[in-house]
Amino acid sequence: MLAFFTGEGEHFLPTRVARSSWSPTQISGPAICGLLARELETRAPGVEFVPARFTVDLFSPVSDEPTTVRSTVVREGKRICVVDAELLQRDEVRSRATVVYLRTGDVPAGELWQPGRDLPVPDVPDESEAGAHPLFKSGDQEWTRNFGANQTADRKAIWQNMLPVVAGDPVTPFQRVAMAGDAASFMSNWGSAGIGYINSDVTLTLARLPIGPGIGVLAQDHVAAAGISVGTVSLYDRSGPLGTAVVTAISNARRQVDMTQF
Repeated sequence: MLAFFTGEGEHFLPTRVARSSWSPTQISGPAICGLLARELETRAPGVEFVPARFTVDLFSPVSDEPTTVRSTVVREGKRICVVDAELLQRDEVRSRATVVYLRTGDVPAGELWQPGRDLPVPDVPDESEAGAHPLFKSGDQEWTRNFGANQTADRKAIWQNMLPVVAGDPVTPFQRVAMAGDAASFMSNWGSAGIGYINSDVTLTLARLPIGPGIGVLAQDHVAAAGISVGTVSLYDRSGPLGTAVVTAISNARRQVDMTQF
C-alpha cells in the first residue's frame, strides 16, 4: 500500500511519494501536515470534539530521513482542548502544529448571513479509500489530471483523495483534511508561469470533519506584495462546506515550479 511514511520503532521513514516538488531531498507539505495531525489525534479528547482549528508552522526544511514526532496537551477542558505537536529530525524541531478541539453542542436559534457557495465537485465517484490521483479544475474548464492544462491565471480547484500517512494505518477523516488543506498554497499561488511562492504555514478552520475520501479545495482570495502572499481557500466534500484554509507564503522565484513538467 502506498503511504507517505513507513514506521520503524519510534521513527517514521519517508517514502518516495512524500518527496516535495521543490526538492527531491525534502518532504512535502501534505506529508508533514498528515504526520503532525496523526500525532495530535492521539491526544483527541473524545468523539464529541471537533478539531476546529489546525495550524502548522513550516519554518525549516524537513529532509528525506528518519523523523520523530511528539505532542503535549496544553489544556484539556470540558469544551476546549488544545494540543501542541513537534516534528523532529536529528533532535531538531523542523515543524510544529497546534490543534484546538471544540466540543459539539446545540445550534443557536436564529438565521445568519452566509455567502453564496459554488463548490465544484467532479462527476467521477470516489471509489478508493486508499488514495487516488488528484483532479484539477481551472475557471470553467472540466476536471482533469493534466497539470499543464491548468497552468493559467484562472481560479483553481483541486479534488483530492489522500494516501494514508503511515503504511498499515487507515487514514482518518482528520488526517485526510489536514493533508488536503496544504493545497491552499497550491491553489492560491499557482498562476500562468507555475508556482513561485512557498508557504511558511497553513491554518485550517473546520466546523466538521469530511465524509468520505474526496475533499475539494477551491481558491477564494490571493493578496500579494513585495514577495509575500496570503491565500485563502474553501474546504469541502460532497456534502458541502467544511471550513477554510489560509496560508502565508514567501517568494521562491529562483526555484519556481513549472507544473507543465509534471
